[in-house]
Amino acid sequence: MVRPTAKHQASVTPRLGHGDNNVKDGRVLSATFFDLPAPQLEWEKMATAPVPRLDGAAIQINDLLYVFAGYSTINHVHSQVDIYNFMDNSWGGRFDMPREMAHSHLGMVTDGRYMYVVTGQYGPQCRGPTAHTFVLDTKTKKWHDFPPLPVSRYAPATQLWRGRLHDGKALEKEWRSEILIPPGAGGGGTSQECSLILLFHVANRLYVIGGQEGDFMAKPGAPIFKCSRRNEVVFGNVYMLDDEVKWKTLPPMLKPDSHIEFAWAIVSNSIVIVGGTTEKHPVTKKMVLVGEIFQFNFDTLKWSVIRELPYRVKTTLVGYWQGWLYFISGQRDKGPTDPAQKKVIGEMWRTKLKLNS
Repeated sequence: MVRPTAKHQASVTPRLGHGDNNVKDGRVLSATFFDLPAPQLEWEKMATAPVPRLDGAAIQINDLLYVFAGYSTINHVHSQVDIYNFMDNSWGGRFDMPREMAHSHLGMVTDGRYMYVVTGQYGPQCRGPTAHTFVLDTKTKKWHDFPPLPVSRYAPATQLWRGRLHDGKALEKEWRSEILIPPGAGGGGTSQECSLILLFHVANRLYVIGGQEGDFMAKPGAPIFKCSRRNEVVFGNVYMLDDEVKWKTLPPMLKPDSHIEFAWAIVSNSIVIVGGTTEKHPVTKKMVLVGEIFQFNFDTLKWSVIRELPYRVKTTLVGYWQGWLYFISGQRDKGPTDPAQKKVIGEMWRTKLKLNS
């Protein structure tokens, strides 16, 4: 069991904001590429995870956060589950994943006891996806096989909705095609695409937020499947499946955002989204990480920025417990003035959450 040796408070370091150096070679850049104005309140550092993770997955059940898989480096992936206890701020109860289970870009959802793990990428670098799916009984920590997906997918958008498991398809006793994800969003990539969208449901309605088309992929002919970047388009679109089973367009995000599949929590009448990535910088051509926490209110259908993060970070794993918002893991920025990605982290932080009305 891992426990912290000490706690400390941290305030957000001032970062490059909209209006700071937003003119490059006579060209005015969009606010997308800058940190949006947000309250700079204190964060508390909690127990660091046993290992750093990028592109991992996490599911919360009551006072436990189950953290799965992920990269530690581009050449090494994790094959175990670590458990964080919100009650005593400790890590423990590690157990192994099935040998055939994907190591990153998982689709995952729970019904409160069983966790359904759908496909994902198998192995390090940019190896291909698998079609294997599994069920974890969290009471016994026993794994069971599940019907494989008809096609292999990266980062499948996965949800339990109206009594069925959805991954762009629906599962009763076998997978079948059902409702198409709307244009301008994805749904999980094959070996040629990756969409990294956020799919969830509230009050029996299904929502799609953000995501991207295109991602790193294996360099053709590379024996170790070495990653090579390709063109990416990041979305800020928001859709809701209405009572007539038709997609309705809702107000878009305040900036396009991707790599947020497990970076969210439902709190009261809102969804809260932590970090992510936006469009690549038009001058440097580098990835731009997101350093804000966004709130979308389901009643007012309005977006707002409610907090700055300690640093910009993508693929965070998020939990919420007794008024506190937690995030862990991911890949952070190079520093306050450079939003490009650098270090893979295992740090956990929390802040007292205050929503906008």
